[in-house]
Amino acid sequence: MNAVAQINKSLPVVANTAAQQDQQQYLTFMLGGETYAMGILAIKEIIEYGNITEVPRMPEFIRGVINLRGAVVPVIDLGARFGKHITNITRRTCIVIIEVANGEEAQDVGVMVDAVNEVLEISASEVEPAPSFGANIRADFIDGMGKINGKFVIILNIHQILSVEEMATLAGVAGSETRVQ
Repeated sequence: MNAVAQINKSLPVVANTAAQQDQQQYLTFMLGGETYAMGILAIKEIIEYGNITEVPRMPEFIRGVINLRGAVVPVIDLGARFGKHITNITRRTCIVIIEVANGEEAQDVGVMVDAVNEVLEISASEVEPAPSFGANIRADFIDGMGKINGKFVIILNIHQILSVEEMATLAGVAGSETRVQ
């Protein structure tokens, strides 16, 4: 069984007992040589990278769209969204499908990552507040810093990163910049 299948298999696990509610489950993944984490509750599945259709006049961080069982799903390059370089495609590159609230509706959005690692439980007592300085990404993109085996991992605020309103505004700006040139 490959790593993506193993992680997909562990995604539906949700804490139920009082002892487990102090612990949250996070998907850890690699991006630009750094390890990040995101809560698994909004994650629907993880798929291998492929079959992306580019959409003209979109911001650099929107790589295109995929057809996911008949639904059009935009794919965001997380590295580019953080203002870093565009993600290089390798055999381990994955798309994490996340359900994002858009008003009263929900929309699926794909997030490109270099590689997925594993699903981990991190106790609430092992999560520190987001730093106000020193991170390579916007402070509002960070939910906190989780301690895993004596090291910190950045826990992302995926709903802020994938804010449909902000991305639509950025897409509009990119479209108008293209028309002006």
